[in-house]
Amino acid sequence: MTAEIDIEALTENQARAELARLTLELQRHDDAYYLRDAPKISDAAYDALRQRNRKIEQRFPALRLDNSPENRVGTRPRDGFAQIKHRTPMLSLSNAFSRKDVEDFIDRIRRFLSLETGSALDIVAEPKIDGLSATVHYRDGRFIVGATRGDGAVGEDVTANLQTVVDLPKTLTDANPPSYIEIRGEVYMQKDDFMALNADREAQGLVAYANPRNSASGSLRQLDPAITAQRALRFFAYSWGVLADDGPVADIGETQWEFLDRLKAWSFSVNPHAHLCRSIDDIMALYDKIQAKRAALPYDIDGIVYKVNKLDWQKRLGMVTRAPRWATAHKFPAERVQTVLNQITIQVGRTGALTPVANLEPVTVGGVVVSRATLHNEDEIERKNIREGDAVIVQRAGDVIPQVVDVLTDRRPAESKPFRFPDTCPACGSHAVRPKGEVVRRCTGGLICPAQGVERLKHFVSRNAFDIEGFGTRHVVTFLEDGLVTKPGDIFRLRDHQSDLKTREGWGEQSVDNLLAVIEDRRTIPLHRFIYALGVRQVGEATAKLLARQYGSLQAWRSAMEQVAAERAMAKHAVKAEDVGEAYAELCSIDQVGLALADDLVAFFDEPHNLSVLDDLAEEVIVEDAEVVATRSPLAGRAIVFTGTLERMGRREAKARAEALGAKVAGSVSKKTYLVVAGAGAGSKTKKAEELGIKILTEDAWFDLIGD
Repeated sequence: MTAEIDIEALTENQARAELARLTLELQRHDDAYYLRDAPKISDAAYDALRQRNRKIEQRFPALRLDNSPENRVGTRPRDGFAQIKHRTPMLSLSNAFSRKDVEDFIDRIRRFLSLETGSALDIVAEPKIDGLSATVHYRDGRFIVGATRGDGAVGEDVTANLQTVVDLPKTLTDANPPSYIEIRGEVYMQKDDFMALNADREAQGLVAYANPRNSASGSLRQLDPAITAQRALRFFAYSWGVLADDGPVADIGETQWEFLDRLKAWSFSVNPHAHLCRSIDDIMALYDKIQAKRAALPYDIDGIVYKVNKLDWQKRLGMVTRAPRWATAHKFPAERVQTVLNQITIQVGRTGALTPVANLEPVTVGGVVVSRATLHNEDEIERKNIREGDAVIVQRAGDVIPQVVDVLTDRRPAESKPFRFPDTCPACGSHAVRPKGEVVRRCTGGLICPAQGVERLKHFVSRNAFDIEGFGTRHVVTFLEDGLVTKPGDIFRLRDHQSDLKTREGWGEQSVDNLLAVIEDRRTIPLHRFIYALGVRQVGEATAKLLARQYGSLQAWRSAMEQVAAERAMAKHAVKAEDVGEAYAELCSIDQVGLALADDLVAFFDEPHNLSVLDDLAEEVIVEDAEVVATRSPLAGRAIVFTGTLERMGRREAKARAEALGAKVAGSVSKKTYLVVAGAGAGSKTKKAEELGIKILTEDAWFDLIGD
């Protein structure tokens, strides 16, 4: 988890470092939770990480990474199952942790829809089941196929396993069922069934499951449906995906509440504690009521989900990268326990960042055994006066990385000493320096640092990059040590060492063939994943997608970035993007890209080694051009700038509509701007557009153009 330095006190460099570290931590925990059903931290700890990440992004929107945790949903499908591509994405939810967060959620909806402050806004509230998201499809009332959420775009085909779920209807009880409908919900296991399952496993000498959620997930994702059938899984329905195929659109009502009634009429189980709330006081009263009876419920829940009731408003609100705007999850507080901090060790990341880690006396938090927790950075250690041997309070929030939240100084051993943060890298011995204004100390060893080499290659083969499953940390380390892999392109030349690999300890013919088959399958990769895989500082998944969409192809992106680097070299001290150069200004005009991120790209392309890595990879892989969104739209690929106050639609909603039509929404006007939409009070941007001869539309003309 990121450091607990007051967010309002963070400098821009400190915020950048925290966001980078949070992103990596959350990605590791997502893999553990979704892919391996083996979370390393509690849900509360995970949520706390996400909450801090989101708040830092809100304060520093220009620093938001494209691989931000706010842009991710789940993880890739597990091997062994056929894959099903979701026709509409299965999204995750944003989180709220307090009454103020819920009030902010309501206020954002009103602003987006241009509703008056205090106007009526009905909200449907449902307990958030701690299970595994799944989707089931029905044709003419009969269940035909089902899948897990997977990464939100592609899931695992678990049709045969879902057939065994106790309360999932195989036929819709309706005299006139919809021709085609997709229902979404949560597969879960009741507490009594979970206890019985664990008792049976222990009697057989097997390892017990950590909690009902892991048990439900592992049970649904069994390759043998007969095993799933023994697990007493259940299903709560709460949403939909596809509402029609070739026939008429299914009638689901005009509100979320009416839709829940439709589900019950079709024989789906709907959570009996769902409630229609008409005010923030109603919402908080229900939250307190459900939290008070949480332990007595027959299943695990970790919060309450709030959804805008009117379905036409849900449609208008749409979604951000990973979550709908019209829903949020109000999570219950984190669980805290006491343990002992045995030792503080230092981890070195791929960017050279030195991160302190607390090695704990193992303790169970929220059903998960925790033995390590993040200490964030040296300032955090000093601020909390954390020492080895201390009795500490550990919090596991949000099913990700645990954190040390307090030190019990009255129980401190008499011989304890303050922790001295190293000024040399523990991996290579190089100086570890802390740049002015930054919270993170970094190794200066660069390419000679083995830890950075390992972390960079781990990032390159990670799920959201090249996704080379089976190429884990152990293989990265041994291949680096033996010189088989010294740069990313070497991974694709491992086939030349096939016979040698099969004689290595721990490898067999089948395991080598499997790894090489996966590597061959990853030789073709979308542009945004390729950009993300390079590990450029601050360039996460979301930013990589923005860059891919802006430039279209690898060659175009690389040429533009080399021009950006050349312009920056000629104008090192310029503080305005337009004073640096045209290519640099175009890069900075991309929504969510600012000077700091642009300079990190410059730093990458200024390094000859990085250019040689790109040249080497070009010999081994095929990088697909970015997909063109809404190609039939006259705005596809065009750069649009909104300025002034829009009266018919909020700025955010207008921006979302433009992006849905394939436009590139920019934050500043440049020569490549296609048009400017000017609302009331528009100023300098319209003046610059006039100077450049760029078309300027009124708000009404804009809506005429997009056919609203």
